[in-house]
Amino acid sequence: MDLTVVQNLSLSYISSFALRCAVDLDISGHIQAYGRPMPLNELARSIPIPPQKESMLGRLMTLLVHQGVFGQSEDGYLLTPASELLLTDGSNLGAYVRLFTQANSIKNWDRLSEVLTDTGNCTLFEKMHDGKKAWEILKDIPEYGNKFNEAMASQSNSIMRGLVARCSNIFDGLNSLVDVGGGTGTAVKIIVEAFPGLRCTLFDLPHVVEKASKGDSFDVVGGDMFEMIPPADALFLKKVLHDWGDEDCVRILKKCKEALKSSKNGGKVIVIDIVIDFENKDTKAIETSLLYDISMMSIHGSKERTKQEWHDIILGAGYSGYKIYPVQLGVNSVIELYP
Repeated sequence: MDLTVVQNLSLSYISSFALRCAVDLDISGHIQAYGRPMPLNELARSIPIPPQKESMLGRLMTLLVHQGVFGQSEDGYLLTPASELLLTDGSNLGAYVRLFTQANSIKNWDRLSEVLTDTGNCTLFEKMHDGKKAWEILKDIPEYGNKFNEAMASQSNSIMRGLVARCSNIFDGLNSLVDVGGGTGTAVKIIVEAFPGLRCTLFDLPHVVEKASKGDSFDVVGGDMFEMIPPADALFLKKVLHDWGDEDCVRILKKCKEALKSSKNGGKVIVIDIVIDFENKDTKAIETSLLYDISMMSIHGSKERTKQEWHDIILGAGYSGYKIYPVQLGVNSVIELYP
């Protein structure tokens, strides 16, 4: 392997923490407030950075500009579509960055080889947490659960704004929809806002939905998707199935199929998730998908799926067909399943 590749991968963790530093310093917010290209000295003064460390900030910005997080002109630093996502009055993906760069998320990754050679079925996360699964930790330790919910809400906001803007036709003709595993309700709020005539229900575990802000715009139901899912014309699963292995996904999709039986127009399941596509010319998208795959493997013992793997679980759950939309929401795709 080329020396540069090895060196780059060995140091790539620095990129994560450079981004985390930009989030913690709210560099995006300072550039937005300045209202025009922001010189280094003005950025340093607004944070504030001590004068003797201004050059350190400049070196940090050089890396982040090179990576496309920020832009730069002769007059100063600029926001890019990436750094706009970090604004607290936008998608606020800073919460997502903080989740994956906190000490609890990154410790013990050096034990991945130990997990792979171990004869047991323990994931890296479980080895890090005395055999406990991620869902148990999130439930039992409110601090972790709140950080996770905030991060998932920020990601959901970004994905859903893109979905409504670029693929709104998937909601045409629907009278009712259930957001399965919808967390604290970020996605369902955006759907109701965009389609006020659509009757929506937020559905997740009771301890999760109790943190949702309740209102007249949608119903809130607590329950277990492995046991029963409320009926509707459409069931919406965003970033849910990648948390589960193939057998569990088939079980979930069968429960979804049961919930569609009362739909007069046949109903459908709408899935937002990664479809790994090695034919994609965007190598960064492929790499990001594969990084997600290792993350899912290590946290839940689950995975991201190729087209063939999606085909297998969808038909394995008894669906008559499906459609993968060409629209990309980050690295996520839209899949419609038909009973």
